[in-house]
Amino acid sequence: MSTAILKFGGSSVADNIKLNVVAEKIISLKEKFENLVVVVSAQGKTTDGLLKEAEELSAIPEEREMDMLLSVGEQITASKLSILLNRMGYKAISLTGWQAGIITNSVHRNAKIEEICTERILKELENGKIVIVTGFQGVNEKNEITTLGRGGSDTTAVALQAGLNADKCYIFSDVDGIYTADPNIIEMARKLNEISFDEMQEIADAGAKVLHNRCIQIGKKFNCNIISKSTFSDNKGTTVCKQIENSEIKSIVKNENLVNIKIEGENRTDNIAKEIYQALLRENIIVEAFKQNDNEKLSIEFRIQKTEQNRLFELLESKYPKYSFKKTDITKLSIIGYGITQDNKILNKIMNIFNQNELSFNEVNLTQSKIEIITQKMSDNVVKEMHKQLIENIKKEDNKNANNI
Repeated sequence: MSTAILKFGGSSVADNIKLNVVAEKIISLKEKFENLVVVVSAQGKTTDGLLKEAEELSAIPEEREMDMLLSVGEQITASKLSILLNRMGYKAISLTGWQAGIITNSVHRNAKIEEICTERILKELENGKIVIVTGFQGVNEKNEITTLGRGGSDTTAVALQAGLNADKCYIFSDVDGIYTADPNIIEMARKLNEISFDEMQEIADAGAKVLHNRCIQIGKKFNCNIISKSTFSDNKGTTVCKQIENSEIKSIVKNENLVNIKIEGENRTDNIAKEIYQALLRENIIVEAFKQNDNEKLSIEFRIQKTEQNRLFELLESKYPKYSFKKTDITKLSIIGYGITQDNKILNKIMNIFNQNELSFNEVNLTQSKIEIITQKMSDNVVKEMHKQLIENIKKEDNKNANNI
């Protein structure tokens, strides 16, 4: 029996009118697949609204209580969609994360799926029902509700594809695939037909809000092709798969949601850097590029997401009051494509654009699939120029050369 996983993001289910569009999409796919499991996000900006309300009550709310609060958004969407489908004559049932058997570790606000007990889902499918599962959430061994981090509904969907051995996994949103840059900023951004897991992982890690980074890891591990499509059109989407394409730039991502943290103080001890790093780990504060500068005084630097600032500052003020710290807003520019760091022409073009715009940079990091530059504030015009020089012009040159063969 053919099975498909369908995931619909918050913009797709933002109101009752859009829920009707989603219902029609589900019904159309019911003609192609015998079994459908639908994963839903909270409607529109529901999660943002709940976060704001919680922060009005406490600057640093308890993580467990936040999971209790934030998980309600997906439950509202799932139940409303089930009500709608049943009225339209299609048997459906909504399940929370724990009812669907999604077992996670005990890390609140950023839990990882450890196991999926699929018995309940399979039973409902055998009874001919469309199963609607709340994304973004699960339950730990203590029966506490956990959430998977922002964008975690994608991970729920791909994990269910792996657990149910489903034939297809569609991630529906308000865009019709993966683009070479944010199409809201770059008008000439080009949609990709295919992209490899490794390249997509780099795009997600760079900060692009296209697919949740952990869903890519699961897809790669279990060889689950992921199809990114639009809820509101029938355009062909982008398939994320194992295939490695030609050595070319696939995407440019600008991430301004980062801050650089510098901790300084007298009387440095040998283990203080390790102690601070372990404290960050215990608090589940994810850091990038943690380094201790080589001098007699304490001098530590690292990067975190802006959303982690309050928790970090509380930790430093309570545990390490004798050290001073300061933050600096930064921009992380990521140029992504398998094998691109082997081509010095690309690096030279990037440096030329920086020179022309009188931009400096703090770091340049290279991997097999990514050029990452840490700099100060960067305008969208610089990103547009990058896209023009590194993607649009190169594509034109390739087409010209192909015509001359």
